[in-house]
Amino acid sequence: MKGTIYGKGLDRNEANHQPLTPLKHLERAAKVFPDHVAIIHGSLRRTYGDFYARARKLASSLAKAGAKRGDTIAVLLSNTPAMLEAHHGVPMTGAVLLSINTRLDADVVAFQLDHGEAKIVIVDREFSAVMKAALKKAKVKPLVIDYDDPDYPDDAPAPKGKAIGSVEYEDFIADGDPEFDWAMPEDEWDAISLNYTSGTTGNPKGVVYHHRGAALMGYANVIASGMGRHPVYLWTLPMFHCNGWCFPWTLAVQAGTHVCLRWVRARAMYDAIAGHGVTHLCGAPIVMSLLINAPDAEKRDFSQTVTFNTAAAPPPESVLAGMADAGFEVTHLYGLTETYGPAVVNEWKTEWNELDGPHRAARKARQGVRYAALEDLTVMDPETMEKVPADGETLGEVMFRGNIVMKGYLKNKKASDEAFAGGWFHSGDLGVLHEDGYIQLKDRSKDVIISGGENISSIEVEDALYKHAAVQAAAVVARPDEKWGETPCAFVELKPGQHADEDEIIAHCRALIARYKCPKHVVFTDLPKTSTGKIQKFVLREQAKGVGA
Repeated sequence: MKGTIYGKGLDRNEANHQPLTPLKHLERAAKVFPDHVAIIHGSLRRTYGDFYARARKLASSLAKAGAKRGDTIAVLLSNTPAMLEAHHGVPMTGAVLLSINTRLDADVVAFQLDHGEAKIVIVDREFSAVMKAALKKAKVKPLVIDYDDPDYPDDAPAPKGKAIGSVEYEDFIADGDPEFDWAMPEDEWDAISLNYTSGTTGNPKGVVYHHRGAALMGYANVIASGMGRHPVYLWTLPMFHCNGWCFPWTLAVQAGTHVCLRWVRARAMYDAIAGHGVTHLCGAPIVMSLLINAPDAEKRDFSQTVTFNTAAAPPPESVLAGMADAGFEVTHLYGLTETYGPAVVNEWKTEWNELDGPHRAARKARQGVRYAALEDLTVMDPETMEKVPADGETLGEVMFRGNIVMKGYLKNKKASDEAFAGGWFHSGDLGVLHEDGYIQLKDRSKDVIISGGENISSIEVEDALYKHAAVQAAAVVARPDEKWGETPCAFVELKPGQHADEDEIIAHCRALIARYKCPKHVVFTDLPKTSTGKIQKFVLREQAKGVGA
């Protein structure tokens, strides 16, 4: 404000300006609520005082091992206390946390280790075989630390692998200083974490988050999820996915309790919800299906209403109704790895509760409005960079602008420049803008089916499929067609014990949407999904090429 009365003698200094960092959320919670339970994992109960001390011990031990500002510390961990400690202890050294997807193969893990230049790796023994193979392929030679989960469940789908590191996690942090004087970021723009995109074509891109964005997401998640004091959060969303949508840092804002869960199973979820008083959880629609379609023997009664934050495809009307009947309140979110996870929320208005089922579901299917921490959100023509009319019909690309947009792609200036062209982050998602300012996705640009010159939204066709009583999950992709160029091909996963045939499914769709939009072929199968429950359409596109041949 140079040249004004407010630019004279009103300088930024240490007393009135500090870099934002989510690490301060944990510090405050530990000081204010030291005896409140922060983490539940099997038989383990850990207070905020202990959580903070252990994060500092980890930071101290990492620093002794040579970790410094800007180094990459990689972890291959399930949703365990060690993963929560890593989200705080790693950045306490000024280093950057790389949380690796636990479902990846050795080649991709090796690529990420090399691309991120990992100096230290912490690996859960469940994944030691994959990490061992990856390290043989990788050029980097990091210090390897084994994590031996003491509460490894008896019904684990995989046995513990052999230790492959030079030290076990508990031994590594044993001599760490619980009073370690951890490092505030020199600048809130400093990197805090590195997350890789799905990488369905070629190598994945490394998305870099900064301390400022992660700190702001703490507040924004609390607001979007309606979290009061001491929420209880169940870890069904993998923490490696966009840093668990930043909830490992968020819970400390309201001194909440993390309930760890290594595997997503209906019985374990219901036991946690009923036994620990869970108030919040996040997940893809597949998690909702597991909950509402679970056998009665696996379900438990609970008195509280549980907020379920979901992203990916809009929940079908039948699923929303089933979740409500089961005691869950669904909050629809939307975002990308590049926006720290959710950056858009379907802010629900009370008057919408009075709408009939289909109209209420139509409102629920909208992605919504910007997060409190996001500065701008709109739908634009990507060529002209002009905002589309707010008519709910004109397609454009969804674009973001604000402090919860990534720093950029690691070592990939070209991709970063393309993503930020025109001063906005280009999502690659196609959507419309409604009159009230709410956005609604219509498709990924690569998922639009162009049949006879007509654009068909795969989401619209999928929504029709989900309204069939026998359909548990569905995905629609383009199938090459000599006459029309492309036609919709549906892949359908039926509910247990339910039956339907191709003719029945097609007839069902014709009663709901225009004939040209209906699938020409229906394949009944178990849908391929990512570790976060998203349907892998790139796999289905390849399969569709052979359908009807």
